[in-house]
Amino acid sequence: MALKIIVWGTGNVGRPAIRAVLSHSELELVGVIVASRDKVGRDAGDIAGVGSTGVIATDDWRSVLDAGADAVVYTATADIRPVEAMADLLACLDAGINVVSSAFYTFLHPASSSQEALQPVTDACARSGASLFVSGIDPGWVMDMLPVVLSGAVSGIREIRTREIFNYALYDQPQVVREVIGFGGAMDALPMMLHDFAIEMVWAPMVRLVGEALGAPVEKVEVRVERVPLERTIEVAGMGTFEAGTQGAFRFEVLGYHRGQPRYVLEHITRIDDECAPHWPYPPQGQGCHQVLISGDPDLHVSVHAEDHFEPGVAGGGNASAANWIVNALPGVCSAKPGIVTVLDLPRITGAGQLTFG
Repeated sequence: MALKIIVWGTGNVGRPAIRAVLSHSELELVGVIVASRDKVGRDAGDIAGVGSTGVIATDDWRSVLDAGADAVVYTATADIRPVEAMADLLACLDAGINVVSSAFYTFLHPASSSQEALQPVTDACARSGASLFVSGIDPGWVMDMLPVVLSGAVSGIREIRTREIFNYALYDQPQVVREVIGFGGAMDALPMMLHDFAIEMVWAPMVRLVGEALGAPVEKVEVRVERVPLERTIEVAGMGTFEAGTQGAFRFEVLGYHRGQPRYVLEHITRIDDECAPHWPYPPQGQGCHQVLISGDPDLHVSVHAEDHFEPGVAGGGNASAANWIVNALPGVCSAKPGIVTVLDLPRITGAGQLTFG
């Protein structure tokens, strides 16, 4: 019998999540929860760019949860509405419904978080028997499980580096681009997401997860940040004007130390204009990619470029792969032990349920 699935949120990750649920042989879409009034009453397939599904989107989340389901795919934004998002999460878990999500960085690697932060979720899971799995960050699988898999092809490993290179002019989240990560902001005002504590909170869990998977745990984390101003004023469609002299690019590294040396590095190189920071690396093609760079024998360099057929462009491809990863994890999450689980607790995540042949 197919697992009954609700998708909560129909933005950049929610739309491909709907498509992934619909195409999965072991899943059935039974509900879609939206925030925008203009999406209420629309067929989920219409929102996701596919044919009619008979599942009608609603903003009445209580009625959807009350109808019951095996799991919720939660893709609504948590960055700019953390209190509301946490309330949503607890409502799902208290209803006994498992959750997979591309938000909630705190729960990606529970050992990286405080007991105080974890307690409301672990208590809810204990009461109801539900499980929570969080991934999909940059886009998750590239920054945690891909380097673990690729490490098996290298001997004498000295460093494992994961990297995102991306032009955020392609990112359809203007509020995040300007207010959270600071593009177009003054160089003497550090944006919220580029403070050391914020970078460590969001990205260090993935570094620690790699260390745990390889049996060489991270003992200390260090954060390094560089920023570069725009040398010219630019216009970005849907986002407006970004003035010369304001933040135009940033680069940060999260270094995970093992036995006194930085052995794991997660790096972001992010621009709003391709001409900014020309001395930093660029993608081998297009305006964005994800890379795994392992120093050893041999040196192994892998660049990932995803192209989505429904929402073309590097942003669409990355969002789709993030959505597919958490959707394809659903069978494992629904059979997992209650509580917060990581990718290391689950059966291998594959696309077996997505095959169009066989």
